[in-house]
Amino acid sequence: MLLITTITERKLNVLGNDECLLQWDDRKARGLFHHDITTCEAKVLPGEHNFVAILIEGRDQKKRPTEFGMNQVLQPFHSEKFNFTKVKPEEVIFRFQETESDSAQYFDGAPPTVSASPSSILINVSPIGYCHVLLIPRVQECLPQRVDRESFLLAMYVAREARNPFFRVGYNSLGAFATINHLHFQAYYLKVQYPVEKAPTEKLTVIGNGVSISQLVQYPVSGFVFEGGSSLEDLSHVVSNACIFLQESNRPYNVLISESGKRVFLLLQCYAEKQTSGKASQEFLDMRINPAVWELGGHLVLKRRKDYDEASEATLCRFLVEASLSEAEFQELKCCVLEFLASASPEK
Repeated sequence: MLLITTITERKLNVLGNDECLLQWDDRKARGLFHHDITTCEAKVLPGEHNFVAILIEGRDQKKRPTEFGMNQVLQPFHSEKFNFTKVKPEEVIFRFQETESDSAQYFDGAPPTVSASPSSILINVSPIGYCHVLLIPRVQECLPQRVDRESFLLAMYVAREARNPFFRVGYNSLGAFATINHLHFQAYYLKVQYPVEKAPTEKLTVIGNGVSISQLVQYPVSGFVFEGGSSLEDLSHVVSNACIFLQESNRPYNVLISESGKRVFLLLQCYAEKQTSGKASQEFLDMRINPAVWELGGHLVLKRRKDYDEASEATLCRFLVEASLSEAEFQELKCCVLEFLASASPEK
């Protein structure tokens, strides 16, 4: 039985129950994944940040291909390209929807199709962590990969209701290494702190509803940290506003929802632009690292044995610095983001 609860009562207790983990393990036993994540080598690198490296040889060659340009953050949905309405039925773990009543709804087994489901949880067939899943809001609406307030709030609820600090939810915009232009979030368990979660921060401001905004310091990736507010809804509203501003400004970004929705990291990058303009270092192009949210947060997927064996904090720091904005670019964008959020915030 799969538990599908009402969202109206802020109850989305789906990823936190054992049944979800059993369903993911069942798909693993049935051989639906491109690799067995439980047998992949992983290590924590010595140094200031303690980056986590995992070796998944050839992962980039087994993943579904990117079918859009990387130069535009907002692009229309194209039904002829791969999207999550085309997944195999067995990739669907469960579905859920908002209900008018306060009572939970139950579905026997995984649904045979996502066709009747407003939102779905799917397996990620190329996992990088245990219980790596995809959250697809309102799947049949065929929304392109862009944040909206309702969908981001849903992702925040999923992070909260998992009730596990090792379960994080992530988002990649187009141009920041999302590979499918169909609105989705990712999530999985990693039983250590992400390096970005341990990074020092410098407080910038507190806006009207009590949400505190800080910036990362002494970390190789530029970004903001959001926390506080009178409710999870307040925090979600501010972060989604920032995301909407960035995507409408054609600025690629990644989001890490941490601490069961209590902290949110908004990370900024320009690596795809450097790749297309020929400004990326050949050393890192050869390593084939795609700096999506997990990599920027400090969990890096390496695809070659050589890179894994020789991985060091110094090398990965240099890569993340190259993927991120320069200090001058970040300072300029920071002023724009804070000005926008202040104008969109209610008075204290």
